[in-house]
Amino acid sequence: MARAFQKIYTKITQITKATCSVRATHVGYDEMAIVDGRLAQVIKIVGDEVSLQVFRGTEGIPTNAEVIFLGKAPTLKVGEQLAGRFFNAYGEPIDGGPVPEGEEREIGGPSVNPVRRDQPSELIATGIPGIDLNNTLVTGQKIPFFTDPDQPFNQVMATVALRAQADKIILGGMGMTNDDYLYFKNTFSNAGALDRIISFMNTTEDPAVERLLVPDMVLTAAEYFAVDKNEKVLVLLSDMTSYADALAIVSNRMDQIPSKDSMPGSLYSDLAKIYEKAAQFPTGGSITIIAVTTLSGGDITHAVPDNTGYITEGQLFLRRDTDVGKVIIDPFRSLSRLKQLVQGIKTREDHPQVMNAAVRLYADAANAKTKLENGFDLTEYDQRALAFAKEYSRSILAIDVNLDTTEMLDRTWRLFATYFKPEEVNVKKELVDKYWKN
Repeated sequence: MARAFQKIYTKITQITKATCSVRATHVGYDEMAIVDGRLAQVIKIVGDEVSLQVFRGTEGIPTNAEVIFLGKAPTLKVGEQLAGRFFNAYGEPIDGGPVPEGEEREIGGPSVNPVRRDQPSELIATGIPGIDLNNTLVTGQKIPFFTDPDQPFNQVMATVALRAQADKIILGGMGMTNDDYLYFKNTFSNAGALDRIISFMNTTEDPAVERLLVPDMVLTAAEYFAVDKNEKVLVLLSDMTSYADALAIVSNRMDQIPSKDSMPGSLYSDLAKIYEKAAQFPTGGSITIIAVTTLSGGDITHAVPDNTGYITEGQLFLRRDTDVGKVIIDPFRSLSRLKQLVQGIKTREDHPQVMNAAVRLYADAANAKTKLENGFDLTEYDQRALAFAKEYSRSILAIDVNLDTTEMLDRTWRLFATYFKPEEVNVKKELVDKYWKN
């Protein structure tokens, strides 16, 4: 219902499938509005012409529809009552529970000033040794999963949510199927972990443009717990390609000239606005962001992964290892650019050398496999390297393996001892003497 002093207009000048335009004054960017009873948001202002994206679509809206500007950006009520709940893109409960109470805050605010950030220095263990051994994550880091759409990336995200050592896990789902939504809900409920998990969901049945609200809702909640409560917060976003597709829908329907791969020219800044919310705060709280970016046909040069790679601090690759029939964290294409800040410092002293030795031996196995495929004879060392690689994939790199940081190092040492001699592993003698598993 309209309130006093709200700005109301009744002459729409242009309508597309996702946007409409109206001549109005004293309106701000990101301001919310009601267009013919549907929620909308200001996305462009040129003189007195204001363009709005209508989240439920514009079908059936007449040109004389009532447009009511609400005088504020989208908001979320933040507080402890968010924990354990599922919400839609507007922050409304979808789990049958009551509307949470709390302080109302605008979403989509600026990133934290760099002078208010600390150098990331705390380990965030996921329990997945393919990540923790070779691509160790640090609180305050931003890193994507690059994966083909047919890989079980949502299962990996759910696994990370359950195993990660964080005070709060905040999940943002964009373009998820109902099966994915129910999978997350049932997995979290059955594990008894709902008390530290908050979820904002947009499914394929919801309008695509609603996805644009999800990351801002997630990060507003994350900032509350990290800044106000000094908690270690892990943000999981899936799928950022769906988010970018929604950006393209709005951009294209506004007749903006598309950039590479039909994406808007603002794609880099749109993605950076999200990822740059990752931070380690001096008070002890932190926001770490892990986001899924699905690849179309494995194309790493597509605009979404290409821009993402410039913004983030590494990447994690999922691929199916046909030799063991499991999905693994690919050690060759994955990289955490901040791992050196915690490896051997927050983890055991042998961690960096074990990681390097394992990847080098895995590379030897890849070379041996190439020799075999090209018809060359294999040496006895090649045979051992191939056997090591299979077991390394099965018991370390596979996404269904669950080990803490000490167990993963001990298991890798056992693999070294099973397939190689100490001098072939090329690790410092004092570490071999201390950790070699005879």
